[in-house]
Amino acid sequence: MTFENIQDNHVQYAPMIRDMPEDERPRERLTRLGARVMSNAELLAIMMRTGVGGENVLRLAERLLAHFEGLNGIARASLAELRTVNGIGPAKAVEIKAALELGRRLLASAPEERPRVTSPADAANLLMSEMMLLEQEHLRTVLLDTRNHVLRVETVYQGSLNTSVVRIGELFRHAIKENAAAMIVAHNHPSGDPSPSPEDVHVTRQIRQAGALLDIELLDHIIIGHQRYVSLKERGLGFD
Repeated sequence: MTFENIQDNHVQYAPMIRDMPEDERPRERLTRLGARVMSNAELLAIMMRTGVGGENVLRLAERLLAHFEGLNGIARASLAELRTVNGIGPAKAVEIKAALELGRRLLASAPEERPRVTSPADAANLLMSEMMLLEQEHLRTVLLDTRNHVLRVETVYQGSLNTSVVRIGELFRHAIKENAAAMIVAHNHPSGDPSPSPEDVHVTRQIRQAGALLDIELLDHIIIGHQRYVSLKERGLGFD
């Protein structure tokens, strides 16, 4: 698996929020359509309010998400790490950490509100809208409690999936930390074709065997293509 570092040096400029059509502005969209339809970038933009150096705040939010590979990465980042992104000063860094901590506490206080995965379709629906658009392969783990509620989703690898690079122990590191009872592994095929390769089946078998030793059940390995997915568990591949 090869990795590409996301560069933060080249900023693409876009019209300021005030210059965008009113029905495309994040605040107006939230007021009109509700928070649930908003993208992560739009919600971050509303919270941060302003961009920097002529860059609109929506573009800043997109860069922030790209730099840390999603909300989970932002949540794990320290204040100092957040401030390494051009445009994120002390005030914005603190506001971001405060908002994400509130979200974490809300989930902790109401675990029944967490998504529940009871089928391959549930897992695919949780991940497909984002993963089917990725230009590189990403391997993610969906960590679950004893009732199959989602504890968190982690990006473990980015690049070409192969057994020479994937360290099985690394896949379970977050699962052990979260005291997960089970997990689902998912990766995307940028070609759009989710057909499993022999390598995919081999990796699945290794993960399942390691999970049995650690008492963390591998429920499925989902491969995501363009508007399609394959469940290796349903096909009996790697779960023999």
